[in-house]
Amino acid sequence: MNDSSWGAPPSAGFRGPGGQGTSPGYGWVAAPSSAGPAHEVGEAAQTRPMPTVPHAGGGDSGEAADRDRGAARLSGPLFRDEREPQPGPRQPAGRPPTPPDPAPDPASADGGAHGAGAGQGKKSAGRNLRAAIGVGIGLGVIIVASLFIYKPVFVGVVAVAVVVGLWELTSRLTERKDIRVPLVPLAVGGVAMIVAGYVRGAQGAVVAVALTALAVLVWRMTEPPDNYLRDVTAGVFSAFYVPFLATFVALMLDTEDGPWRVLTFLLLTVVSDTGAYAVGWRFGKHPLAPRISPGKTREGLLGAVTFAMVAGALCMQYLIDDGVWWQGLLLGLAVAVSATLGDLGESMIKRDLGIKDMGKLLPGHGGIMDRLDSLLPTAPVVWLLLVIFVGGG
Repeated sequence: MNDSSWGAPPSAGFRGPGGQGTSPGYGWVAAPSSAGPAHEVGEAAQTRPMPTVPHAGGGDSGEAADRDRGAARLSGPLFRDEREPQPGPRQPAGRPPTPPDPAPDPASADGGAHGAGAGQGKKSAGRNLRAAIGVGIGLGVIIVASLFIYKPVFVGVVAVAVVVGLWELTSRLTERKDIRVPLVPLAVGGVAMIVAGYVRGAQGAVVAVALTALAVLVWRMTEPPDNYLRDVTAGVFSAFYVPFLATFVALMLDTEDGPWRVLTFLLLTVVSDTGAYAVGWRFGKHPLAPRISPGKTREGLLGAVTFAMVAGALCMQYLIDDGVWWQGLLLGLAVAVSATLGDLGESMIKRDLGIKDMGKLLPGHGGIMDRLDSLLPTAPVVWLLLVIFVGGG
């Protein structure tokens, strides 16, 4: 340690625990003078600082305590206008202090669907890919099996995903923002929306969402009126964001070729996300929306569009009755845009909440909402375009 940085009165020499004496192990205190460093009369001038040697043990403990107190007195400020040095790593003399590493942004690694960080020299997936692939395959098997074996089972799978997604969203709102959204009417109303959409079509879904919003307003009245408007607003938003958008999956299913329409919707969304991730991870350099999700890149968006358009042309030509390949190009383009916007939308929510994932239920993926983020806003887009291209079935 360079003791000349401490500061001292115009004359200073050795100082012991009591301010006197020349015991070994005490450092010099330099005096600011143009004539050179100060030293005791009769002693040779000190040409370099003498570091304080800590007591290594084995000697008298009282003597060690005295040395420690002397060192502590020397380390404090000697002028009133000096500040007490803050604890931290020692820096070499003449070199500016190293700034602390910035704290990681919890929302900057929200899946990395469009790249692994624009401008970074070393790219990382940011997830446990082995676990993510395994969970994805398992979910795919459950979804496809229920979709083609017995439609009502698939409706139940969608309803369960909606309830879990609502639980994750409302839990994070309570934990991070103290927004208390009534979960019970939301969960019951969400299941009612899915079932009504499958059984009664669009009209049944509209009635169910209206009743759910009313139930949220009434349920919240059982608690004190403080923050009533804030809580019910978040509740109505949650009702539209999760179960109402998922209702369009049930509407697609309620047709003659419903399973193939739903499969096309799922495939295009997954292919869009995969293309965005693959191209963005390999070639991503230009951020798409750095303030919302720094990991997403323009190159990743281009990959999403390309992959989704090719997959859309194939699906419309071979999976959808009366479908034409060029319709699939438009469908794939729309899916890539809506899936990206949905991903950015949830990233915006997570950034506002200061979290990385909505949950931890799915290893390698996060929570259910982290997988529904691109699916939910894409469902009404696919439903509408299929109705325009090939009819309502």
